[in-house]
Amino acid sequence: MTALASVTKPPSALIEAFKDAPTSVISDNLDRLAGAVGLRPFHRSGRMVGTAFTVRTRPGDNLAIHKALELVGPGDVIVVDGGGDETRALVGEIMKSIAEQRGAAGYVIDGAIRDVAAFSGSDFPCFARAVIHRGPYKSGPGSINVPVSIGGSVIAPGDIVVGDEDGVVSFPLAIADSLIEAVRAQISREGETVKAIREGQYEGSYGR
Repeated sequence: MTALASVTKPPSALIEAFKDAPTSVISDNLDRLAGAVGLRPFHRSGRMVGTAFTVRTRPGDNLAIHKALELVGPGDVIVVDGGGDETRALVGEIMKSIAEQRGAAGYVIDGAIRDVAAFSGSDFPCFARAVIHRGPYKSGPGSINVPVSIGGSVIAPGDIVVGDEDGVVSFPLAIADSLIEAVRAQISREGETVKAIREGQYEGSYGR
């Protein structure tokens, strides 16, 4: 197993800036190309913002995720490349509880989970592809904190990861400052459009 124990984390103020940023607006300002396809939220409610702590594992095997749980810390989003396999669950209630206790910001899993009731009754964020009762193997191999592919989106260790009801999007720290300004500007424009609609002043110019 290959493991890089830690990654550089963005300033907390920058993470905080994205807490209210919709993934749809972030995606719009990433040329509408970024973002994982095929994942959905399984938790009760709540947004997810944090730093990517990545895991790549053999489909149906979660040994590398167990190792990652020994290394993650507050604000880490555990991003698991399970190859999109839906035949075995990679994470369940116990691993959810460990991640919470470690202060992780959530799970993003290109694969399946189980014990779905534990997730659906909790606000601890979990985005995954499917649910299945069948459990994983624990044989390896795996890698920790390497670039991974999640639903067609490449996520590198240390990227900022945002998740909400619409899905998951990620981006590198290097563009975060300019991106949040573009996101805020679009939110403001869209707010004005909604206001015009409500006041009967909308002229049908949106999207032109």
